[in-house]
Formats: sequence, C-alpha cells, structure tokens
Amino acid sequence: MEEKSKDPLHGKRLDAILEELVEYYEGFEKLGEQINIKCFTDNPSIKSSLKFLRKTDWARTKVESLYLFVLRQKKRNETKNGN
Repeated sequence: MEEKSKDPLHGKRLDAILEELVEYYEGFEKLGEQINIKCFTDNPSIKSSLKFLRKTDWARTKVESLYLFVLRQKKRNETKNGN
C-alpha cells in the first residue's frame, strides 16, 4: 500500500502552479505585486516565466511559497463559506 504524500507540492507541475497563481491573482500584474520579479512585471508570459523559474531556485521558492499561501487562503474561504 502506497502512502500518499502530505506535501501539497508533491506531483504538482510548475506550469500548473504558475497558471493557478495567475488565475487567482487575475493576471500577471497583481502576481507581480506579490512577487516583484522581472518575469512577472516586464512583458510577462507563462512560457518566459517558466523558463526563468526553472533555472532560478530562489524565485521558484518564492512562487512555491506563495502557492502554499494561496492554497491555505482557498481552504480558509471554503471553510468560511461552507458553514
């Protein structure tokens, strides 16, 4: 029997994380306000951002941390709206 990982990033692709963040923040402009890196603020696209994030560990770490924060916010909102 396989144990399921409790890590919400386990098995999650970087492109899916980035797309979800762009959707949550309704575009790169607001995402760039959360994480002020050039790939989000200067002519951003999913493709160019992925290229940068895949070779820049510190930026990827920031994106993953923001993603975990967004997951907690979504869960909090679901709990609040469900009760």
